[in-house]
Amino acid sequence: MALTVVSVAYPFATAGPDAVGGAEQVLAAVDSALVRAGHRSIVIAQDGSRTDGTLVPIPPHKGIVDSAAYSSIHQHVRNAIAHTLDRWPVDVFHFHGVDFDAYLPPDGTAALATLHLPVDWYRQTALRPARPRTVLACVSETQRRALGARADNVLVVPNGVAIDERRASDRREPFALALGRVCPEKGYEHALDAARLAGCPLLLAGRIFPYDLHQRYFNEKIAPRLDENRRFIGPVVGDAKRRLLRRGRCLLVPSVVAETSSLVAMEALAAGTPVVAFPRGALAELIEDGVTGFLVRSVPEMADAILRTDCLDRDACIATARARFSETRMIDRYVSVFRALASGGSADAS
Repeated sequence: MALTVVSVAYPFATAGPDAVGGAEQVLAAVDSALVRAGHRSIVIAQDGSRTDGTLVPIPPHKGIVDSAAYSSIHQHVRNAIAHTLDRWPVDVFHFHGVDFDAYLPPDGTAALATLHLPVDWYRQTALRPARPRTVLACVSETQRRALGARADNVLVVPNGVAIDERRASDRREPFALALGRVCPEKGYEHALDAARLAGCPLLLAGRIFPYDLHQRYFNEKIAPRLDENRRFIGPVVGDAKRRLLRRGRCLLVPSVVAETSSLVAMEALAAGTPVVAFPRGALAELIEDGVTGFLVRSVPEMADAILRTDCLDRDACIATARARFSETRMIDRYVSVFRALASGGSADAS
């Protein structure tokens, strides 16, 4: 049975395969897979997003994101949802934004909301939605455990990434990498300090979103630590990101909050690149210490681990990614959930 699935992106981010954010990358992978399988995929996202399915665009916000911006953009999303329901017979809505509870559709159509971020970042109205036929999904067992008593009937759909069938590259360069949104919770100042202490070049790649907090973080914590050997290179996506990961010595993930998952860590391992990370949240679940990288608890430990990654088996990193972090497995799980919800049943919470 062909399904009609409406994916609703976080409204302040552009969706597509080359998006910086993990939620947007997951949305793009699901959208593309639905189209390939003959389903109707509709995506509500910022104008300019790249989709394989039908894009129902909302206008992009320009300028600082404040309460007025949220109010305006949420109304645009509600209007887009109403338009979509008027035009198509929708089986399931799939929400990806941290603010999804502000624009849930009217009662009737089944809705799945994937919690991509730490659970304490969501309002209680999101974690206990009163709307009937609304189901939550976590992206890791670590994240679901963080819900405590609220975890009843919450699904787990582990994230996954595209797996390269090639062996690890022998052409490695001495630089370490840090990739992702440039914001305080990512702790990139610790990566820069560790690289300097190790005498290792570092490339920091990512996007600075137009939030005042994010911009102050870059100006106060990141910019003063940059020099000719530790550089900020802006967003790197798609093939350019994959080439960078295949060339790098290691990936540094110095998050200071409990990560719910880490697509970039999975992508690094799929490229044969070890990961050095603080054991925050699901990172301890993803990285096998001493095999696919190192779990460290301080900047000096991170500096030491950077130098030790040269001793790790890069093909073992790829083998782990194939066995545990397959994008195909993630998509199959989502489609199974969509089918169950569309039929009026309940998806298996395991």
